[in-house]
Amino acid sequence: MKKILASIVVATISLSSLGYFIWDNFSLNTTNEWSAEELRLIQSLSLAELPSLSADPSNRLANDSRALDLGYRLFFDTRLSSNSQVSCSSCHRPELMFTDGLPLALGTDIGTRHTPSLVGIAYSPWFYWDGRKDSHWAQALAPLEASHEHKSDRISIIRLLAEDTLLKASYESAFGNLPDLESLPNSASPLGTAAQQQAWQSIESSQQATISAAFANVGKALAAYQRLILPGRTRFDRYADELADGKEMGKSEILDAIEMAGLKLFIGQGQCINCHNGPLFTNHEFHNTGVLAVAGQLPPMGRYDGIRTARQDPFNCLGKFSDAGEAECIELRFARDENDLVGAQKTPTLRNVSLTAPYMHGGQIKSLAEVMTHYNDAPASMLNHNEAKSLELRAVELKQLEAFIETLSAPLATPAKWLSAP
Repeated sequence: MKKILASIVVATISLSSLGYFIWDNFSLNTTNEWSAEELRLIQSLSLAELPSLSADPSNRLANDSRALDLGYRLFFDTRLSSNSQVSCSSCHRPELMFTDGLPLALGTDIGTRHTPSLVGIAYSPWFYWDGRKDSHWAQALAPLEASHEHKSDRISIIRLLAEDTLLKASYESAFGNLPDLESLPNSASPLGTAAQQQAWQSIESSQQATISAAFANVGKALAAYQRLILPGRTRFDRYADELADGKEMGKSEILDAIEMAGLKLFIGQGQCINCHNGPLFTNHEFHNTGVLAVAGQLPPMGRYDGIRTARQDPFNCLGKFSDAGEAECIELRFARDENDLVGAQKTPTLRNVSLTAPYMHGGQIKSLAEVMTHYNDAPASMLNHNEAKSLELRAVELKQLEAFIETLSAPLATPAKWLSAP
């Protein structure tokens, strides 16, 4: 009799454990079919829905092969930095999905922000975590003169182009003749050291404009190259293709039950799709999600300051170095600047995110698991308010979400020849 009772107890425990496993790794409420709305949301995230890159009206040579060739060479050239040790690829490493794996960017010095990925960046209407640049090429220029990145200056960079036979030919093929620097200081910039700024002020305004125009062309060439940095098809995209072809949810061999449960949470109870939507898993907008400030830094004002900086930028879409007409600068002209943008940071893409740790604008969060916990808890924001609300997901559901997000990584669609130095 004791043996029979023991067997019943063991069987009951086993069935209970099995039921718990099924519940926690897929959900007993999940059927073998998605609802019509879920299917619509899944398809909206598919890479198949990503349109071809549109022209950049502010950069007339954005799709020009000559500008692309120059930008490719410049991206990997350490001579663009003051110490000849830092290139664009130092922080945006192709093998790390064009990030650097560090909490804070490291160029000639340690920066104040985490290096974001460049994958799919050309689709964005705003650049940097706070959106302080409104064009791809304007963003590409900023690190060249930033004191913690390349720490160079525009005259030194134009002089490099003039003195390197290959770079000069590449530049002039795309943009025409370089400016004459014969009578100008060796180093000068309106943004550099006190000495560089003083040297810049000694230059006639017409010459300043000519030099800045050539400098702007460097940014336009770098942007032309970066337009090639595009995401490749992931397991999720293959699964979305299956669904589009009519295959039932439960019969896929591409995603397992845990990953599909995570997908269901992503587009549903997890509310991730509210911000991480579209084929690049970003709405390209700015949100305050209660992320702590970087240790030793004041809480950043984020988009509130970023849009104001963008409007004052001489290299913005409305500036004289832009190729766009005023009517084509819609994003800048009609951008929001309300108080609710205090502390808001740009929504990053989730494509390849499992390969680009750490996370957030200051690299404050080390792992995807910690990111899941952060959004589940939705802590109070240090500035303004946290837009996210507590999700109240169970630990196993957070793991399901993480498992799904890991299906969003794949080799880039960029041809291999463009992913290493020339």
